[in-house]
Amino acid sequence: MVKYREILRLRSLGYSHRQIAASVQNAKETVGNVFKRADEHNLVWPLDTEMTDQALQSLFYPERTSQSDRREPDYQYIHSELAKDNVTLTLLWNEYCESCYAEGTTPYMSTQFCDKYRKWAKLTKATMRITHKPGNAIMVDWAGSTFDIHDPITGDAGEAFLFVAVLPCSWYAYAEPCLDMKSETWINCHVNMYSHYNGVSRLLIPDNLKVGVDSNTRYDTILNRSYSEMADYYGTAVIPARVDRPQDKSAVEGTVKHVSTWIIAALRNRKFFSIHEVRDAVAEKLKEFNAKAFQKREGSRLTAFLNEEKSFLKPLPASPYEPAVWSSTTVQRDYLISDGKNKYSVPFDLIGEKVDVRLTRTTVEVFFHGARVASTPRSDKVLRDPIINPLHMPENHRKYLSYNDDEFLAWASGVGVSTLAVVKSFLESGKASEQGYKACASLTKMVDRYGHERVEKACSRVLTYTNQPSIRNIATILKNRQDMIKSETVSQKAPTGRSQGITRGADYFRRGGGAGD
Repeated sequence: MVKYREILRLRSLGYSHRQIAASVQNAKETVGNVFKRADEHNLVWPLDTEMTDQALQSLFYPERTSQSDRREPDYQYIHSELAKDNVTLTLLWNEYCESCYAEGTTPYMSTQFCDKYRKWAKLTKATMRITHKPGNAIMVDWAGSTFDIHDPITGDAGEAFLFVAVLPCSWYAYAEPCLDMKSETWINCHVNMYSHYNGVSRLLIPDNLKVGVDSNTRYDTILNRSYSEMADYYGTAVIPARVDRPQDKSAVEGTVKHVSTWIIAALRNRKFFSIHEVRDAVAEKLKEFNAKAFQKREGSRLTAFLNEEKSFLKPLPASPYEPAVWSSTTVQRDYLISDGKNKYSVPFDLIGEKVDVRLTRTTVEVFFHGARVASTPRSDKVLRDPIINPLHMPENHRKYLSYNDDEFLAWASGVGVSTLAVVKSFLESGKASEQGYKACASLTKMVDRYGHERVEKACSRVLTYTNQPSIRNIATILKNRQDMIKSETVSQKAPTGRSQGITRGADYFRRGGGAGD
């Protein structure tokens, strides 16, 4: 601004136009115009302290300062809004313009708006651009801010996280809201990102997140196995940013901030009730963000991507990658492993061993020393019982799993008629047939020990003196080898008539016959 007060002060001291112009660093014509305007308004030095340079400019050149049709921003409101996460002057200027258009007034341009606020708040900023090769890298990260998703019934709020990716040459961005930041979600976001870009970059630059990088030291980098498998499928190299070196991925850091502003902060006043609502809103805002014109160069992120970078990306594989998550676990005594929702069996001889588990959307695979030992279809529902492959079970467990009436009856019929009759008795002896399963199972073990013929004979013998056989009776016969005694010998030795009862009757004892015995 011209130093009007200083010009008039030097004029009162008798300095020439040339000397005054040199002192205030203005043109001689400017000094002459100030003299002329001062004479028109009869202004002479000294002036009142209220007559500032701004006031003199408004007095001398009213046409330059007349902006009555422009609405002055609410600087206090701007200042308080900037204190909120991810809110910037550019976002507030867009909102200010929308409100001006709605009222029929003319807003200040972006530069004037920002300059006016900075002067009001005495705030300054500096930025720097970095040039990158087209199609060389994609930078990925999670945004620091989240969305709130409200339960429509209880009103409780949950969080939705925002995955952000950017091509640092064109600054073309991708964003996807998620309900969690787990490894499977992280990899799914990459698959969707590549589909969005319709191509793959040579490098993939993440931050040092545990879902992607197990270790990153000055000597070596150890990637998460799931993340490494995904990168191999797409033929890209993962180069994590160095620890405590944010400049390694400054493009994504800057884009995360911009996306947080244009998406999260711009949607801060909306209330969401499902992740689907969040995804629709984010997709709309992302489209606006990529189509928004650059401030210091022609075009937008979208046009820069289409014209400068898309052709340099490598083509996608023929089919999308099926995300797989790797983990390690120790097999417990029930020889089951878990995918977080359901349990699946592994061979029982791996109890106590550490195995690697590979989870895809449709399959659960288990590896031991690099060899696959189990593969089971994965259920997307929460099941009450574990999914067990009978081949993974010990023999006794497998037999127990097959216990049912038909199986026992079919087995008994293969042994013999008496055995079948005993098994039927076991199954019918209780209120439910399951109550006889234990006895039936014990009988099958006896067959394994003594053979079909001996058990059949033992069952035949026990049925000769009771119609309610027990497993104890049969076991006693087999142990004492009574089943091997011929039935004719038994019948010859067996007493007949009264000899089968008490040999000394009641009369004998009534006469005192037992006193001398």
